[in-house]
Amino acid sequence: MDLVAPRSARLRHLTRRGRELLGSEEAILGGAMTWVSERQLVAAISNAGGFGVLACGSMSPDLLSAEIEATRQRTDRPFGVNLIVMHPELDALIERCVEQGVGHVVFAGGLPTKDQVAHAKRGGAKVLTFAPAAAVAKRLIRIGVDGLIIEGAEAGGHIGPVSTSVLAQEVLPVVREVPVFVAGGIGHGEAIAAYLQMGAAGCQLGTRFACAAESVAHPRFKEALIRAQARDAQPTVQVDPAFKVIPVRALLNKGTQRFTAMQVETIRRFRAGELGFEEAALAIEHFWAGALRRAVVDGDVENGSLMAGQSVGMVKSVQPVAEILADLLAQAALALERLDLAS
Repeated sequence: MDLVAPRSARLRHLTRRGRELLGSEEAILGGAMTWVSERQLVAAISNAGGFGVLACGSMSPDLLSAEIEATRQRTDRPFGVNLIVMHPELDALIERCVEQGVGHVVFAGGLPTKDQVAHAKRGGAKVLTFAPAAAVAKRLIRIGVDGLIIEGAEAGGHIGPVSTSVLAQEVLPVVREVPVFVAGGIGHGEAIAAYLQMGAAGCQLGTRFACAAESVAHPRFKEALIRAQARDAQPTVQVDPAFKVIPVRALLNKGTQRFTAMQVETIRRFRAGELGFEEAALAIEHFWAGALRRAVVDGDVENGSLMAGQSVGMVKSVQPVAEILADLLAQAALALERLDLAS
């Protein structure tokens, strides 16, 4: 019996809404990773049938325009642009996306306003944004977003407090108005299949693609991820509740150890009257400034920030993007076949 066709049909049925929203062959998004999700990797993901997403990060409007244009020179397939809501030039960045006819805008790092969503859609773009809870998801739908991403604490980089599995149980059963994509800790097709069965329209992965052959990340950065286990990807530690630390999940290294020691020393100096509160808080906040670039671009894996999700333990080698996608889809299809046979 030929099981390829039924497996493919099942997978395509469950991802139909996601694929239609994204305009891609497969409902798998590449997570937007600063310094990693640039023109080369984004184009490779889209060319392989997935949906690449440019990480704007702290780019200026001019730099973003150049990156969009450079990506278009490498692919004629759909891709998105990830904009950080806290960016001081957010409105100008949205306008550049409108001017350049960007097909999809993904808001991250906060919640966009109704006007910002409408602004992005003015040029015909579909808007996706991250929802940290079901109530927030409903509010975002009311202001006009076209799709949602729920990302759990297992993800790399800046994270929230709730796990992917809990978010999926909270959001997927009650949000049906728009497609919902699940992210955070996904490194194998069986997880994709499970979330699709729960009602997801697709999934987003970052860490698996960070080590792709087309990723511009430094070889030492990739090597560190390949060597790592899930338990090595830990959130940053906050020593004192009075001095907030935005949690970031990354591989433990000497920089992580120094950050904890630096917090202890800075807080001691504040309590001794040697530093003012604002001065101490800024010193802690700015410790990691430029650290991601040092790791990804310069290859300083001891002192830089090795942002990675807990799925890092499933990254075993450097693979071409097309191979990563093919593996994930084959695993997901096989898992769905097993579920169907068992029912």
